[in-house]
Amino acid sequence: MSVNTFGRLLRFTTWGESHGPALGAVVDGCPPGLMLDESAIQPFLDARRPGQSKFTTQRQEPDAVRILSGVFEGKTTGTPISLMIENVDQRSKDYSEVAKAYRPGHADYAYDAKYGFRDYRGGGRSSARETAARVAAGGVARLVIPEVAIVGYVAEIGGDAIDMANFNPDEIGNNPFFCPDSLAAARWEKIVDDARLAGSSVGAVVECLATGVPAGWGAPVYGKLDADLAAAMMGINAVKGVEIGDGFSAARLTGEQNADPMRPGNDGPLFAQNHAGGIAGGISTGQPVKVRVAFKPTSSILSPVETIGRDGQATEIRTKGRHDPCVGIRGMPVVEAMMALVLADHMLLHRGQCG
Repeated sequence: MSVNTFGRLLRFTTWGESHGPALGAVVDGCPPGLMLDESAIQPFLDARRPGQSKFTTQRQEPDAVRILSGVFEGKTTGTPISLMIENVDQRSKDYSEVAKAYRPGHADYAYDAKYGFRDYRGGGRSSARETAARVAAGGVARLVIPEVAIVGYVAEIGGDAIDMANFNPDEIGNNPFFCPDSLAAARWEKIVDDARLAGSSVGAVVECLATGVPAGWGAPVYGKLDADLAAAMMGINAVKGVEIGDGFSAARLTGEQNADPMRPGNDGPLFAQNHAGGIAGGISTGQPVKVRVAFKPTSSILSPVETIGRDGQATEIRTKGRHDPCVGIRGMPVVEAMMALVLADHMLLHRGQCG
């Protein structure tokens, strides 16, 4: 079977293909009585929308969301919320070569091996276009956890990382890279533009921080908050790595260095550090929840790459069309959305068990 649903109590199912008439999501389990209309979701889709700068794909999609069900008189009813986003700027003819041969690094061969045929137009379900539906669903999830503030940003592009000494959250919305370091953003213009002009691509690292998460969300063993976050992030197209807190860096520390010392506070413990990323034993500690997500370089590139055709014969492929030279840039709103969806699900799970 093909699994298209994520979550336990707050569940969402995405549907649609890159070059189909529309795509969307059905969100089930949302509590009733929350104020919801399209304006609560659209800003997040606008952040992910293509064609906003030369550093992203030039596909022109308004990504205007429509709510088809689950809302009455401006409030959620507790029934499934259906969200739809129309595709209006497909160019399926650009994928004539992809129909004959597999793009290395893309899901073309894997889909063909699984199903015996595939929708080659933009990659069908394997296209990053599918993530628009997740962002729409994430807009609903944020309403479930109004106490939580979620901020994502791009921390690295093409191996060039931000300097935390220059971190300014106000800069995130001031450049096309969602970058909190203005000096790094200036450097990235050349890195991404050089890749674009060369018909190539570069990877990126996105960081996401959720503050206001109380202690107690999650579960000790098979419903760990960090495990569900890792699964959610790894499910995003083009993601190849996820870290919680210090992640792999923690393997290079001693026990003393990696500890998050606690002192008494008026409303619970005060932590001196947050190496754990706000999660211990699969349960939130009350500290900010921090996730790092690694996006690979876009596999659809103009540079010729050795591959095989559907007939099994050796060939080369150059992918025509409009593609992101750095898919991680527009991946940032998707990471935020998946953070919101997982946290909202865990809030409802915690409330269901512990009241």
